[in-house]
Amino acid sequence: MLLILLTATFLLLRVAPGDPVTATLGDRVSPERADAIRKGLGLNRPLWQQYAEYIGDIGRGDFGRSITTDRPIRTTISDRFPATLELTLAAMAVAVLVGIVVGSLAARFRDTPFDVGGRLFGVVLYAAPIFWLGLMFQLLFSIWLHWFPTGNRIDAFLEPRSITKLYVVDSLITGNWTALRSSARHLALPAVTLGLVIGGIFIRLVRVNMLQTLKSDYVEAARARGIKERRIVFSHAFKNALVPVVTIIGLQFALLLSGAVLTETTFTWPGIGLSLYRFLQNRDYIAVQGLVTFYALFVVGASLLIDVVSAWIDPRIRYR
Repeated sequence: MLLILLTATFLLLRVAPGDPVTATLGDRVSPERADAIRKGLGLNRPLWQQYAEYIGDIGRGDFGRSITTDRPIRTTISDRFPATLELTLAAMAVAVLVGIVVGSLAARFRDTPFDVGGRLFGVVLYAAPIFWLGLMFQLLFSIWLHWFPTGNRIDAFLEPRSITKLYVVDSLITGNWTALRSSARHLALPAVTLGLVIGGIFIRLVRVNMLQTLKSDYVEAARARGIKERRIVFSHAFKNALVPVVTIIGLQFALLLSGAVLTETTFTWPGIGLSLYRFLQNRDYIAVQGLVTFYALFVVGASLLIDVVSAWIDPRIRYR
C-alpha cells in the first residue's frame, strides 16, 4: 500500500503541466537560475532515476525541499505537525464522544423522537461542508457572542515552554494556566467543527451496532435473569458494540486529516494542512509531494496501530 501511494504521488507530480520549477516560479527567475534549481532538485535526471532517489529519500526520512521557501519539508513537518496532531486528537475526542453518546442513546430509545432526532443530527453533520460549518461557528461564537477567537493557535507572546510542542499538554506540564486557557479557547472551535463532522459517521455506526448487540442471545439471557436494563446496556451491549467502532476510527483518520486541511485554512490554524494549502496556491509541487507523502505514511501507520488495538480488545482476532 505504501509503495502504491508513493508511486501515485510521484507520478501525479510529473504529469502536471510543465516542470515543477516553471510551474512554481514562472518567469520570476532567469532561465539560468531555473536550470540551476532543476539540477539541484535532480529534475534533469531520467525519470526512473528520480523515482529511485525519491523512494530512497523517503526511506531516510527526507521529504524533499520546498522551491518557494527553500527549506527542507522535514523542517516544515517538524514545525507544523504538532499543531495538526493536537487538532486531530481533540477533534477525534469530540467525534467519539458525540458518536458514542448520541448513537448509544438513540439505540436505547429506538423509534422515539430522540432516536429520529439523533439520526437526523448525524446525517446533517456528515453532509455539512467543513468550511461552511467552521464559518458559521466563527460567525456565531466569535463575531456575535465573542466567546472564542476566530483563528490562530494561541494569543501572542503566551506560548508555553516547548516540551511536546502540543500547547495544551505543555501548558499542563509547566503549570502555565494563562497559556492553557488561551490555547484551549483557540482549539475549541476548530476541534468541534472537525469533530462534529466525523461524529456524524460514528453516530450512525454506534447506533447500528448497539441495535444488533441488543438483539443478541446473551442480552436476551441477561434480561431473562432479571438484570436491570441499564446494566445490560452499559455492561454487556455497550462494550461489544464498540469493537467495530474502534476499527472504523482508524479508517476515519484519512478523512480526519483531509478535513483538517479545510479546518486549518478556515481558522488559520498553523498546521500541515494550512501549509499544504499555501503550497498548492503557490504551485510548489515539490513541497506538496513531500506533505502528501507524509500524510500517506501517517495514515497507514495509524491504520496499523488501530489493527493492533482491535486485536488487543477483541479476543476473536488473532494475527499469526
